[in-house]
Amino acid sequence: MHKRFVAHMIARIVLFCSLVMAVPLAWAIKDDYHHPEVVAFVVTILFGSALSGLFLWRYPVEKEDYRRVTAKDGLAIVGLAWVILSALGALPFYLSGAVSHYTDGFFEVVSGFTTTGATIFADIEALPRGLLFWRSLTHWLGGMGIIVLYIALLPALGTHASQLYKAEAPGLTVERVEPRIKETAKNLWSVYFLLSFLEVLALMACQMPLFEALCHTFGTMATGGFSTRNASIGAFGPAVQWVIFIFMVLAGMNFIVHYQVLKGRWQKAFRNEELWVYLALVIGLTGVFALVLSVSSSLAGPLRHAAFQVASILTTTGYSTTDFETWPAALTCWLVLLMFIGGCGGSTGGGMKVVRFLLAIKIAWRAVVQAVFPNAVLPVQLNGKAMEDKLILSVLTYFLIFMLLFLIGTLMLSIIEGCDLVTALTASISALSNIGPGLGRVGPTDNFAWFSLPGKWVLIFLMLAGRLELYSILVLFIPETWKK
Repeated sequence: MHKRFVAHMIARIVLFCSLVMAVPLAWAIKDDYHHPEVVAFVVTILFGSALSGLFLWRYPVEKEDYRRVTAKDGLAIVGLAWVILSALGALPFYLSGAVSHYTDGFFEVVSGFTTTGATIFADIEALPRGLLFWRSLTHWLGGMGIIVLYIALLPALGTHASQLYKAEAPGLTVERVEPRIKETAKNLWSVYFLLSFLEVLALMACQMPLFEALCHTFGTMATGGFSTRNASIGAFGPAVQWVIFIFMVLAGMNFIVHYQVLKGRWQKAFRNEELWVYLALVIGLTGVFALVLSVSSSLAGPLRHAAFQVASILTTTGYSTTDFETWPAALTCWLVLLMFIGGCGGSTGGGMKVVRFLLAIKIAWRAVVQAVFPNAVLPVQLNGKAMEDKLILSVLTYFLIFMLLFLIGTLMLSIIEGCDLVTALTASISALSNIGPGLGRVGPTDNFAWFSLPGKWVLIFLMLAGRLELYSILVLFIPETWKK
């Protein structure tokens, strides 16, 4: 690892995010400039700026350093940057007195940046608007990617920008819409901003105030799930719920598909196999859920609630309009399965991604056919192209590591908290897939405040590992990472 370069890059990213905190600070000052949250934001901004400035002075880099950057450096920068930014972002919660223990603030901010949406607050509506805006803004920043935004906004960073982009971008492979990574990052963030702007307008047209429209847009487009209301989206009417449903579905798609559609490349966008499987899951399961709910439940608007919860769990947004734990067991089992699948590659959704499940099915089918016809040449294809063996191996490796982390997380939560198996299982997959609600004691009407400090740190690790596609966090625990 090139430690000087890694330290320099992290310092630049920390400085950037420290200055972004001026936005929630403005909300805090507008409401009550005497409130402790104002001081908390000012102190955090000054501390982050001073610390990053010190590191930039202590660890300068030259042009030659940019040419020596490796994939290991990219993974380390992304992994360490997310941990350090979370540590800094927790300070406003702790310094303002909103949380009594720093771990709670760290948990909340990690949940925000990773777009998990799990919260330790029992009464969200009691929080001041500056903190509410900050926790929602962490969603929006983490959704498309803090590092990707950094690459898009700052001057060209050279060839190492590709290594940073690869380490943070979710999905099977790193796709580009332009030859240069900087232009790809800029275009994807432009689409992200455009969809966010449209959702704010749509929510305001449904009589939602600007502040809540912004917060819920951040939670929707980032597939995060933080709400300004204790009842989540159930506190709003059907019109708001349908608007959020539509934008959740859009956020769960690959943003390169959105870019292709906006550029008029319809044929290329609609040849995407993953897109059709994703839409089939949303539409098909919505129909099944609505039919079952209309027969077995007295819930008003079964189609609306079915569509909303299917989209919310599949995209890993985690918003809720009702307590789905009271639904028939078959439906809750399906929701748990959707927690593993997640959104499309290249979306802001979490989980293992639809494309990996699609390829896993194709790989399994090839193995079955190969057993019958051992000499046949049967390539695994995606979008009409044969997949390389290296890519197939990466899919299987990802599945193995993901399931191991899920099982280890479940085991550790069961031991540490002594909770029931349903709670431990769904809390583990909820954190690893960046969803938020689960079942049992972490259901849609519950929160995560009851977890002990060790339990919260287990969940924090799972949330970070899930959002950063496992490797950017796991590489920090490998001794070879820290060697030159």
